Amino acid sequence: MATFAVIKTGGKQYLITPGQKLKIEKLDADGGAVVSFSEVLLVVDGVTAEIGMPFIGGAKVEAEVLGQGRERKKIVFKYHAKARYRKKKGHRQPYTEIEIKKIAMK
Repeated sequence: MATFAVIKTGGKQYLITPGQKLKIEKLDADGGAVVSFSEVLLVVDGVTAEIGMPFIGGAKVEAEVLGQGRERKKIVFKYHAKARYRKKKGHRQPYTEIEIKKIAMK
């Protein structure tokens, strides 16, 4: 059993440990579903570390989907001085909340 790992999903990299809950870019999965991440960049099990080039073959991380949601609204405001130009709009980024169940090597 590994102590921690680094995975890549949604164009971002996450440092994870078993039992950790985190919000990632939206996945097409319902609550309670089990998802698997095969793009594992690093696995450390306390004594040894295995580094992928770029990914570790045969390594995968399993996680349970806790739910889907949307972040709080972020305001995007554009302004040009002396030109009477003002634009205001909001954005809510969708996310998937997951809980890491296990980190497995070959």
